[in-house]
Amino acid sequence: MSVRIVTDSGCDLSPETAETLGISVVPLSIRFGSTEYTDRVDLSPEKFYAEMAAREELPETAAPSPGAFAEAFRAHIEDGATSIVCINLSEALSATAQAARTAVNTVDGAPIHIVDSVSATVGQGTLVMRAAEAARDGASAEDIIASTNDLSARTHVLGILDTLDNLKKGGRIGNAQAMIGSLLSIKPCIDLSTGSVEEAGRQRTRKKALAWLAGELPANATNVAIGHGLAPDIDKFKEMIDIDIDRTSLIGPVVGTHGGPRVIGLSYTV
Repeated sequence: MSVRIVTDSGCDLSPETAETLGISVVPLSIRFGSTEYTDRVDLSPEKFYAEMAAREELPETAAPSPGAFAEAFRAHIEDGATSIVCINLSEALSATAQAARTAVNTVDGAPIHIVDSVSATVGQGTLVMRAAEAARDGASAEDIIASTNDLSARTHVLGILDTLDNLKKGGRIGNAQAMIGSLLSIKPCIDLSTGSVEEAGRQRTRKKALAWLAGELPANATNVAIGHGLAPDIDKFKEMIDIDIDRTSLIGPVVGTHGGPRVIGLSYTV
């Protein structure tokens, strides 16, 4: 049996990691005004943050088309896949999984299973990597789905924002609230562990926010992954963590649009 893994670019896996593990990453699209880009195809994370800094309005993100998923599914089937497991960005955050489900109805030749990661960015990336490793080792689709759901329930994703500008531009907070928060150097802390964005607190100063995030990591944590939006203090943050870090990734446009520049995310399993 040959099980193949498909995901979307919300996972923030590097192209090298995806290629090594045989993972197909279907990209979301990002629109700045009338200009549309394809995530990590013609818009790198570095270019995304530079473009976002130069504009007043927030970019808009859009789920891949069902056709893009269908193309990825067919490619695997033509390459000998007997089953496909597609692990997507949290359904509470995006219509990406629904696009994948629509694509399933247009593809024949092998069973295709759509799995809600109930996660995003490096948390989603961990689930996808572990699924790909299991597929490589010969696990069945049913076993991969069960282990992914179990891992998802035990995976936590936390983050700290460095600026309130994106929340203001996105209409999540008012101008006055953003101005006061900026004057007080408020750094919002967020929790994506349930697949939705929840406030986890607020810290005064970046230094305290970094300490909070590092302090949330349990001593028994595994699958520790860090994502960041070109944060200049990312090495300093990594030095604050005593547990081995599995990988560090750049956070792309899907999460970076709302998290803003210098966002730092931490994912782990307990």
